[in-house]
Amino acid sequence: MFNKNEFNAQLARKNMRKYELAKELGMSYTNLYRKIDSGHFTREEIGKIITILEIDDPMPIFFADELT
Repeated sequence: MFNKNEFNAQLARKNMRKYELAKELGMSYTNLYRKIDSGHFTREEIGKIITILEIDDPMPIFFADELT
């Protein structure tokens, strides 16, 4: 399950706003917002996010045991 709180914390740690991440991913802010809300990212998108945000361990964000 997708952990929104941890995702937002990682954005904050990298001092990046969601609209900046959306631009880096090549999608609209609205589309990114919907994906964050639903937690449905493609494998390719997850890979890009891991690279952009320099995430060492994606498990707590993209594969959390509990919903947030």
